[in-house]
Amino acid sequence: MEWDDYVNLVENPHYRGLGWTHLRWIFTTVLMGQWIPLAWVTFGADYLVWGMNPFGYHLTNVLLHAANAAVLYLVALRLLGLATTGAGEPALRLGAAAAALFFALHPLRAESVAWVTERRDVLSGLFFLLVILTFLKASEAEGTRRRRLLAGSVVCYALAVMSKPMVVTLPLVLILLDIYPLRRLGGRWRDWTGREARGVWMEKLPYFLLALAGGAMAFYAMIANSFLTSLEKLPLSARPSVALHSLWFYVWKTFVPLWLSPLYELPPQVNPLDPPFVTSAVAVAILTAGFWLLRRRWPAGLAVWVSYAVILAPVSGLLHNGHQLANDRYSYLPCLGWALLVGASVCAVVRARESGRLRPSMARLAAGGGVVWVLGLGILAWHHVQVWRDTDTLWRYALESNPNCAICLGNLGVSLVNRGIPQPAIEYFQRELAVRPDRVNVYGNLALALLNSGRMPEALWHFQQALERRPADSQVLNNLSVALIRLGKPQEAIAHLKQAMEVTPANPMVRTNLGVALTDLGHPDQAIPHFLKAIELKPLAPLPRFGLARAYLALGRTELALEQYKALKKLDRALATQLSTLNIP
Repeated sequence: MEWDDYVNLVENPHYRGLGWTHLRWIFTTVLMGQWIPLAWVTFGADYLVWGMNPFGYHLTNVLLHAANAAVLYLVALRLLGLATTGAGEPALRLGAAAAALFFALHPLRAESVAWVTERRDVLSGLFFLLVILTFLKASEAEGTRRRRLLAGSVVCYALAVMSKPMVVTLPLVLILLDIYPLRRLGGRWRDWTGREARGVWMEKLPYFLLALAGGAMAFYAMIANSFLTSLEKLPLSARPSVALHSLWFYVWKTFVPLWLSPLYELPPQVNPLDPPFVTSAVAVAILTAGFWLLRRRWPAGLAVWVSYAVILAPVSGLLHNGHQLANDRYSYLPCLGWALLVGASVCAVVRARESGRLRPSMARLAAGGGVVWVLGLGILAWHHVQVWRDTDTLWRYALESNPNCAICLGNLGVSLVNRGIPQPAIEYFQRELAVRPDRVNVYGNLALALLNSGRMPEALWHFQQALERRPADSQVLNNLSVALIRLGKPQEAIAHLKQAMEVTPANPMVRTNLGVALTDLGHPDQAIPHFLKAIELKPLAPLPRFGLARAYLALGRTELALEQYKALKKLDRALATQLSTLNIP
């Protein structure tokens, strides 16, 4: 699938293995604005086992998600035992099983599991849950065993941070567990500053140090890729509204998981007085007030609500990056608490039935409703997984959810152009332009679609429009050069390509097209270094090898051209067939 998977996995040779060169890249890269070395390690292991067969990568995601459900069962068993007085073993086990099933089968999990790039969600989720499980075990242990369990918990947290930095707020969750249900920290000030409390704080120090390091790496990764949303696009005054929208959005979708989408687009301007933001703010205020008022009779509700807000904070929109108002995958960790509440509800029903406070007929009705609900979640999840089958299906479904999603229109258009179907792509780009004329990329994409449809004058006009808005856009400069080469104007193309190379010297397509233009001008000797550099940057790309073989043939170096022909046959047989007509012996 072309949404991130292509950049991360299909066209990226650097993760393919676990040798020293691969590991050095894995632990230093911030590709796509993420520092996730442990996730890359699992991709490297997948490659060693499966090669480039996508089945294996998807299987790993599914197995990790299943492991998370199993660990959540163990965590829920302990938490329900601590929070529920008088519950027997059958009630606790049924409650824990319900929590695990509710979490695992929920359609909000589909994005994190079905999208291979989101390995970081399921992997960080596993270590996140292992941190909590070992921490809870440590709270019941003493002496050497307690220290070992705490050390294991810290190690698991380090692995979680290296899987996805979203877990940086986990130390705060551990403090919440100390408050409830462990009750190691009381409600009075001296309970937080006394001798016993100092031990509670000291044991959190390694977690906070790891959180600080992980947060710093995450911030660096976003800065290095210019992924942070500017204050011009999303002012500080609008960010609390986005955060409140997120707080309400995932709760609503957890209990009413309908109209899910691969992308909930950030509007061009966030007006806090628009109905969706007002509704979210009111809902969050009501929930907060309700949980606070019930805190003495039902402390679990407030604990879940606060932990949900804490875990969600890094992706709530206060520190925003990307084009989204919300993402289904952001619910993977924050909504664990809601699954625990579902488990607690099941536990309460079983206890009521055992004590005779609930009639057998009502208990059977509740059980039947619970089974139907879980089955319904499973059916919805299965349906939503199909959305992630391929790029076209993904964006067509997103447009069914929101026909005016500009990014969805543009991404579907790009997918069609990449598959050699430019004519229908033109319509999607034109719709994107009508919906969001402020999106600069649409001019260059529309120009490329027009170029590939043979509508050269219109293509050149749109290329010009794109460059007026963004003169240093190397992709537009590169595509414009392709148009000029086709028009038999390689000299003009070279001027644009040299400008593009100043912006992105490591762009293999710019290097390739510069080599093509130089060859067409009768300078194949000057073209060869550019083709070689393009091959070094992107070894699996066929076009640089095709151009290099042409340049060698123009210089009469047939043996070297034959080497490129043999390599090209493995990469693109159609291009190799074209090359075979150029007098290769």
